[in-house]
Amino acid sequence: MRFGCGPVLPLTLLHWSLIIEAAQTVTRPAILSPPAASSSASTQNAGLFRVYVGYRSLLSVVLLVMLISPNTRQLVGMLNPQLYLGVAVVYLATSIALMGALATQWHNNLSLLFAIFLVDIAAITLLSDASGGMVSGLPVLLIITVAASAVLIPKRTIATLIAALSVLAILADTVRLISTGTLGISALFPAGLLGVLLFGVSLMVQIIAVRLGRVEELARNRAADLYNLQRLNEQIVQHMQTGILLVGSDSKVRVMNKSATNLLAPQRPLTVEQGRQLAEYSSDLAYQFEHWRDTGLHRAKPFKITDDTPPVIAHFRQLQPSASGEALVFVEDYTPVTQYAQSLKLTSLGRLTASIAHEIRNPLGAISHAAQLLDESPELADADRRMVNIVMENSVRVNQIVENVMQISRREAPKPEYIQLGEWLQGFVGDYLDTLNRPAEVTLICDYQDLLVEFDPENLRRVLGNLLDNALRHSQLATDKESARIEVNMDFATHQCCIDVIDQGAGVSAADQGRLFEPFFTTVQEGSGMGLYLCKELCEINNAALSYRTTEEGESCFRVALNQRAQ
Repeated sequence: MRFGCGPVLPLTLLHWSLIIEAAQTVTRPAILSPPAASSSASTQNAGLFRVYVGYRSLLSVVLLVMLISPNTRQLVGMLNPQLYLGVAVVYLATSIALMGALATQWHNNLSLLFAIFLVDIAAITLLSDASGGMVSGLPVLLIITVAASAVLIPKRTIATLIAALSVLAILADTVRLISTGTLGISALFPAGLLGVLLFGVSLMVQIIAVRLGRVEELARNRAADLYNLQRLNEQIVQHMQTGILLVGSDSKVRVMNKSATNLLAPQRPLTVEQGRQLAEYSSDLAYQFEHWRDTGLHRAKPFKITDDTPPVIAHFRQLQPSASGEALVFVEDYTPVTQYAQSLKLTSLGRLTASIAHEIRNPLGAISHAAQLLDESPELADADRRMVNIVMENSVRVNQIVENVMQISRREAPKPEYIQLGEWLQGFVGDYLDTLNRPAEVTLICDYQDLLVEFDPENLRRVLGNLLDNALRHSQLATDKESARIEVNMDFATHQCCIDVIDQGAGVSAADQGRLFEPFFTTVQEGSGMGLYLCKELCEINNAALSYRTTEEGESCFRVALNQRAQ
């Protein structure tokens, strides 16, 4: 007795290829999207279940058509056409019902899957019995059923049970046909061989499914790592202080990070659109970019976006590999560089002046002592006595300059303390007015009485004392009245506490503002030019910043900005 395959072998091979392709499709992970293990597994089962239901429906139609068609009627249902027809119709009906229920989550119901595969085993066995058993070739269809169960059912024991039930069904049907004389005893060999094949297919597919599951889990983990790495890179790029732009060959901005937006479009950070020409942000930047692209050479030159914005500097890098000519533009705030250069210059100048001041102190002391002795002479004329007074006054002034220079050169480490600013300022203003020994008006406006700041109290006293001296002097020159105002403000966005010392003076010209904090720079004849420089140095060593600005009313304002606020 031969092991017949009949007309269903090409159809079986076709459905095998469909199942393999579906398995490959649903196990392919989506890279760079948030992976979800449960949804991926559910999607895989749903896809395979749809493929199997489609195969089942097509198979039921083909089996029914083979009985109805005159050309293939002699191949199936020879022993019992009525049984074959009834089973084929019921099989088609169940397939149609499953097609209609694809939208449900039946593929996750283990009991329902087990019942479906039992129905398939029973249907194929009955159809095979009505067609002559192993001779018809229909039992080969059980290979697809067993393989599908090994893929769709996660529990290996149940999948193996389905394979065992398939083998028992084929052997039982073959034994029945042999007992009725329809088949010879030799039919047991192909039936047994098919049983071994069914067990082998079940075990092999289970092993493949387990390995595919591990590969899928590994791919999903790698996808999660890539996704997290991508998100990390995005966060790093967005929070970098360096502005980064991706510019195409047409000089249009493809992508830009937050820092680039703040540097190139500070007035419209929320309305910046991608795809704009580089020249729309800065003509200087566009010129430097085109020059670098044409010549391959770039000499970094600072430029400003507007007159009110800090200078920036740009660097360019070709994006490799990039056939489209895209390039990266790095934009940085040039202010720290200028501040560092200024700091180096002032440090060198401070050392030089400290050395000179040390050499001046001894002859200055001799001059002052000689003037004092000359002033004590009773025979000194009035005109000469006035000249002596001038020498003594200027000796005191020069000595004060020497003391300031020597103090700056020593630059002792601060001793910061937590200060309750409102209460401390009230005490400071009272002490300042008491030691002034002349009528003056200092107004304190502080709405943050419980605010704590970290600063060296002595340093803060010297800074505010110098600023008040300066404010009262310039108010006197402009209004004939010594008056000043201290205001405390908070910048909640940056957690900065700002102490503003405001006066009614004539203000500082735009030309002089750049040199305002340089040593020995003064706008009044009797000034030493060291007060503001000393204040700025004391602020810097206390992690604060001193700057000059004008208020909305046009008043002069020196602001001490504390970088941290203590809670």
